[in-house]
Amino acid sequence: MEELTLKSTIKVAQWSELSDIEKKLVETAKQSTYNSYAPYSHFHVGAGILLKNGVIVPGCNQENAAFPVGICAERSAIFAAGAQYPDQPIMMLAIAERNSEGKFLEEPASPCGSCRQVIIETETRFKQPMRILLYGTNHTYIIDGIKELMPLSFTEF
Repeated sequence: MEELTLKSTIKVAQWSELSDIEKKLVETAKQSTYNSYAPYSHFHVGAGILLKNGVIVPGCNQENAAFPVGICAERSAIFAAGAQYPDQPIMMLAIAERNSEGKFLEEPASPCGSCRQVIIETETRFKQPMRILLYGTNHTYIIDGIKELMPLSFTEF
């Protein structure tokens, strides 16, 4: 039997190491958490997307008592971008979360499986990876393409 070892590269950056546009995108994600509707989980998630044309599109999670009907912040932003700017590739996605106490998480949280698949589909659609910024108050993870989180992805890209 052969063994396959898969590796992921995730950069860990302090706030001062982020570029101005990365900071702006993280701030969009943080601000978007305040537009979240999360009466059940009390887990408020915000996203910010940078399109190739320079437009920033926000998104936030929206819960529903029928849980599968809600939507995560990442998909909210990606679908809004697709509806408003269907021909614009997504260059960067920032994600931030606040807990039930209203505090931003110290450690970054990662996108759920559904969001990861939507990100894969978006990268495949535009034939390019997007930079993903996962914000935490201790540091921000920088991931250059979803395949770093899902090396065995369901895609042709």
